[in-house]
Amino acid sequence: MHEIRIDPLSGLRAIVAGGEPPPAGAPLLAPDLPAPAPDAQPALYTALAAGGAHELIVNHPLPVTTLGELAPEQVQAIVEVWRERMRAHAGAAYVHLCVDEPAAAGDGPAEPSQAQLYALDFVPAVVARERERFSAHAQRTMGSNLLEDLVQEEVRRRERIVAIDDEAVLLCPYASSAPYALMLAPRRRRERFEDDGPSGAALLHDALSRLARHFGGSPPLSLWVRTAPRDAERFCWRIDIVPRLAPAPGLELGAGLHRNDVAPERAAGELRAA
Repeated sequence: MHEIRIDPLSGLRAIVAGGEPPPAGAPLLAPDLPAPAPDAQPALYTALAAGGAHELIVNHPLPVTTLGELAPEQVQAIVEVWRERMRAHAGAAYVHLCVDEPAAAGDGPAEPSQAQLYALDFVPAVVARERERFSAHAQRTMGSNLLEDLVQEEVRRRERIVAIDDEAVLLCPYASSAPYALMLAPRRRRERFEDDGPSGAALLHDALSRLARHFGGSPPLSLWVRTAPRDAERFCWRIDIVPRLAPAPGLELGAGLHRNDVAPERAAGELRAA
């Protein structure tokens, strides 16, 4: 059984297996779990029940390694399933959906592409900070939306834009966390990805295809949906796509600073041409 432990130095939370390792494939979160026994030093060691829900979503019945191998209409259908499952957990404090794709399969059998959904009963610190920045920007600008303003400025400058369609914009973020990292954002602000309306599925397929063409095959990558957490007065969904081209260095793990040796302006130009 897992539990959520709070780091006494940073205050960040970690999902940790308590006691014996859980069986393979066991969900990390579950509803109505008993609270862990309190520690003798609760000011230093605090553990909470790993409440919530955890789902594994098989993206396609065929054993495709990457969503980029599928047709655009198939990716559209998959994205609609993601939204449906996110709506099923509308009462959660935050719903995180992510996909981790390995490198393109070789001669061995391919593992089917999968998405993981985590319905959390708390808002992760990184999401809470973004919620605060959206609110602060709205106050500073008398109601503007932070991501909408950012997208409009990026479109005006055109330095980091990779592609645009009727629904969304694909760009290399100004402070990209990794080489060739991409962000997909709606052209007009929408708080929650799971709500009806444009999903950016066609541009998501385009992004994965461009990465595969640029690298001569689909690189290992992680993508995740950022949607509005509970109690967010201002927000806008987006999808982050981050190729895993190198192991996480000590700078990132120890200091929380990302290192990117490919300028996002250069990466955007290369992916536009891909």
